[in-house]
Amino acid sequence: MTEGYDAVPDQERSRLRRYLEAVLAARPAPVHTTVAFNAVYFGYDLGGDGYGGSPLRLDDFPVITFGECAPALPVGAMVCVATGSDPLYAEIVYREGAHPEVGALGDVPAWVSGAPAGAESPGRPGADAAPRRREMLVPDLHAFGPALSLSPTQLHRLRMRGRWINEDGHVVVDVCYPSTEAARRDDLTAYADHLLTTAREQLLSPYVPVSLAALVGGTHDEDLRAGLLGLLDTVRGVLQSSALLRTWGHYAMTRSSLADCWRDTGPLGGDDLRSLVAAVERAATPARRRHGLVAPITVYTAVGPRLRGFPGAAERLRGAGYAAAVCRANIALADVVQGDSDQGLFENGSRVALDDAFEGGGVWRSHHPGDAETPGDPLAPAGRGWSSTLPALPEPEAELEPVDPPLADDALLGTGELLRSDALEVVWRAPLRLAHLIDGWFPLHQFVAEELCHSHGAHATLRLELDHNGEKLDEKEAVQDVTADLGDDSGRLRGILWPGDFFPGLMLELRWLRGDTVIRLATTRLQGLVQAGDRVTGHCYDPRVLTREDVPGSSRYGDSALGLAPRQLVMRTVRRCGLLTLDGHALMDRSVLPSTVYGRSPARSQAAALEAAVRELLAERLLEPAFGSRDAWGQPHFPPRDGQRTIPLIGYRPARPRVIRPWGGGEPDGGGLRAAQFVAGHLRRLRPGCLPSDVQRAAFREHCRSLGKADGWELPYGYTFVTEHTRGR
Repeated sequence: MTEGYDAVPDQERSRLRRYLEAVLAARPAPVHTTVAFNAVYFGYDLGGDGYGGSPLRLDDFPVITFGECAPALPVGAMVCVATGSDPLYAEIVYREGAHPEVGALGDVPAWVSGAPAGAESPGRPGADAAPRRREMLVPDLHAFGPALSLSPTQLHRLRMRGRWINEDGHVVVDVCYPSTEAARRDDLTAYADHLLTTAREQLLSPYVPVSLAALVGGTHDEDLRAGLLGLLDTVRGVLQSSALLRTWGHYAMTRSSLADCWRDTGPLGGDDLRSLVAAVERAATPARRRHGLVAPITVYTAVGPRLRGFPGAAERLRGAGYAAAVCRANIALADVVQGDSDQGLFENGSRVALDDAFEGGGVWRSHHPGDAETPGDPLAPAGRGWSSTLPALPEPEAELEPVDPPLADDALLGTGELLRSDALEVVWRAPLRLAHLIDGWFPLHQFVAEELCHSHGAHATLRLELDHNGEKLDEKEAVQDVTADLGDDSGRLRGILWPGDFFPGLMLELRWLRGDTVIRLATTRLQGLVQAGDRVTGHCYDPRVLTREDVPGSSRYGDSALGLAPRQLVMRTVRRCGLLTLDGHALMDRSVLPSTVYGRSPARSQAAALEAAVRELLAERLLEPAFGSRDAWGQPHFPPRDGQRTIPLIGYRPARPRVIRPWGGGEPDGGGLRAAQFVAGHLRRLRPGCLPSDVQRAAFREHCRSLGKADGWELPYGYTFVTEHTRGR
């Protein structure tokens, strides 16, 4: 599951799906992907105790105070809400922007919709390096079970006082982000950052069923981040694949609760939802006039404040009920836009689309006349309100197609290495290249080509024997008849059928007995599986070729940048065109990325999409920032040279190679148990009156050291420790 949803066998997906469906049925609020991860990782009890029996240490939770400045707290964060008496322990289950200029009935100034954190006014994004934004957090005050929850009377008293939580049981804070990049991060990346920093002790707790450090085989930040994002992707994929659930962004809720809402005739039931949808659809429709043209009208409506205007809605919007109401309203709007309009364009001439997914529970934009605007995905937050206040930039005359960055030449990557040449045989090795895979050929060493040409002429038929060390090959792949095109000082084998799991960069060792017509080709096995870049392999490879040629858009069937998403275009360009290091890193001048991708200055929308992709990749640490220099001739250098102008670089950093341990009970195709299964060290409850042995106490202390724990060395009362082991069928 640390490899992401696509890597999980169907049987394991089904088990996880059944549990998460039960979690959603038991919790009052829509369940965010990060909250679902918490339930699985820390152990959410479905019998009513919630996290009450989990290994979480309450003293480690960050403290937030109503109305004051707070650090960035993503959905899923475990917090302590400060009060005048007993603290409130809670899980943040929902958050949204609470901009002070949003009206009581949901009317939103244009510049607020889609504005970045720290924006001061129309067209002024703010110059503070650590921007602030007012946010409303919805805590689940009952997430830790009855023992750590206040009584209804106590909560009512706190709401009425309005000093620690507001009258709805929510917390409004001014969030201070460490940087503008941090404020732009998506929910999953922000939560991964939170767990790896503020909640690191919580994440690496030795009391959880299986710690993330054990799952990824180490405590390196790169490994932990990759494994954590993989787990979050798995949880998100399972939630989206359930037939019993509906999702709005990262929030999931049961279809039965939605159906109950539509049948409900009370406040915020089906009648009120229909009224909300009709109001948003007609918000920009102009009044009829006898003479003259009607000026274009644009109206922005925030869902959360708009719901508060319905009679009797106040009680339904308290606590976690607010999150449920907002998500139901957004789903209702999305269903109508998708079902009753043409990409958001309704019969009355108005165009309706989501403009901001965060502020005020979601801001919807209604514009008339809608047919004058370029259609797009109406459910993709466009931020047109904010962008309409920015100075317009000239657009190029036509959209540009991405161009293919050039492949690195052989002088940089090398053509091979002679290992032995004696009277008996010639042995050499070389990396497999993308061109070899696409066209089915491989170069011969100069010595071999010369001797074969002398004895067999310019063309010869040879037998190629393949040995993919540790893997079974098809008969047609294992032994092949190939054609040798031979020259005076060069030659190649043509018509090779490469095995399906061969990839650019795979190191091949070739052996030719002098006078023979057989060439033997073999791969070299590593001690274990490693992850390099996006690929997992158990065989030796050249990291430079892997970086250059195993890029998005390349495969044995061709190599093209057409149809790639902005993230893929960025990765392809940096890896193809960046300065290449011996260990496979590639660094590129960030300022020339757009022109390199498209050949000349791209459209503003294309440049913005590339920049957004770069920010996402940097936040996920798939790219890393660096600094280089540029000389008088315009050539970049890394490291930066003295006396030259410093320039910002973006670098492709291959993932740290790590051993992939034999987890799980099934193969990727879901068929059967493995011959041996690795079981991580874990706690086991003892029978009443039993105590753990000294050996197990010592083993637990050593387990804590391996997880990087500086405290918590002793076993909790009533438990023993089972050391890691391998079990068979």
